[in-house]
Amino acid sequence: MPVFPGTPNPIVIPIASLNKDGFLEHCLSLSTHTGTHVDAPAHVLPQGKSIDVLPCEAFCGSACVLDCRQARDGCITLEFLEDLDCLANPVDFVLMYTGWDGFWGQKGYYSGFPILTFEAANWLAGFPLKGVGVDTPSIDPVDSLDLAAHHALLENEILIIENLTNLDRLPGEGCTFCCLPLYLEHGDGSPVRAVGIVGA
Repeated sequence: MPVFPGTPNPIVIPIASLNKDGFLEHCLSLSTHTGTHVDAPAHVLPQGKSIDVLPCEAFCGSACVLDCRQARDGCITLEFLEDLDCLANPVDFVLMYTGWDGFWGQKGYYSGFPILTFEAANWLAGFPLKGVGVDTPSIDPVDSLDLAAHHALLENEILIIENLTNLDRLPGEGCTFCCLPLYLEHGDGSPVRAVGIVGA
């Protein structure tokens, strides 16, 4: 499974089998930021809230999906978002469809992906959002040292959901998004099963 550069690969070890033990069980070893996952404020903030202190409702709510495939120079800028007039109607989650999930599993997935500029992230942080989701590995460049976009959102307790997929199958408005994490004590993040619910 693809992982962010420098992150250990997931390990799956069988520890019981149906033939030998009468039941099937595996041991999993993986980073809290493996695959589709949510970043909690504790990911980058010393006093940031961790996964276990956030209520379940922080991970579910109304969503809009923004078509960001035309963002220039691989950057989702403040000007681009303002031109979309994306938050005219209040929502809990802003999901950004770039089409980058089509490169999942390929060598170039972790380089050159569209990123969210600090100005755009800071602007989004001014809305009462629960989260911002992307179909890319990160909202900041792989080699970012300050993780400016992460800080802009997480300092305002706006969750970040990364490595989403199939956002093109959701409507621009009118869906419910859920990304419930594992209940990890002091968790800085968690893999999630992200779902978009349409017509519920």
